[in-house]
Amino acid sequence: MEPQNTQSILATVGDECVIFDPWGHADDWARILDGCGLKLRAIYATHGHPDHIACAGVLAKKYNVPWYLHSGDFRLVGWGNDLLEYFGLPKINIEDARPTALELKRTEILPGLVMDIVETPGHTPGGVAYHFPDEKVLLIGDTVFQESFGRYDLPGGDKNMLMQSIANIYNMKLPDDTAVVHGHGMDTSIGWLKQNNPFFHS
Repeated sequence: MEPQNTQSILATVGDECVIFDPWGHADDWARILDGCGLKLRAIYATHGHPDHIACAGVLAKKYNVPWYLHSGDFRLVGWGNDLLEYFGLPKINIEDARPTALELKRTEILPGLVMDIVETPGHTPGGVAYHFPDEKVLLIGDTVFQESFGRYDLPGGDKNMLMQSIANIYNMKLPDDTAVVHGHGMDTSIGWLKQNNPFFHS
């Protein structure tokens, strides 16, 4: 994991928003949301590692919204609190706000913003990617990076499953100009990965 480089995403439609993979301090997120007059509707995590859910529970409780995680990663909530402490962040207390299990179906998460959930186990048992077909955007978490792939040596990791998940993403045959937002590092595209990532194949 590279928590100092975790990419958190804020998606907005009008004055409504959702957060993906909320890393950092909940107070900082609150200042952004309140300062911009945004109404938080939900929080989504690509997987259950602490650098992707650091303040999900606190924000969910503060704004009385659900935070969604694949049920396969529920047991990871609270794992890795030592990492958060190292970075000066509060430890996760699952009692603050328990995650809600993702429903693996097409969902309108904000008015007019439709999202498909793609299971990508391997980095963790419950890893997922979020695909926005109309916007041509794929939030892929830590499954694959620009020229490599995610770790599989952490609790619940499985190299064979990870390679299969990468192949499944490849076999979705998404347009080459689909933007790929990685959990760490710079964004790429499906076409870029085909040309530059030796592990991105069927």
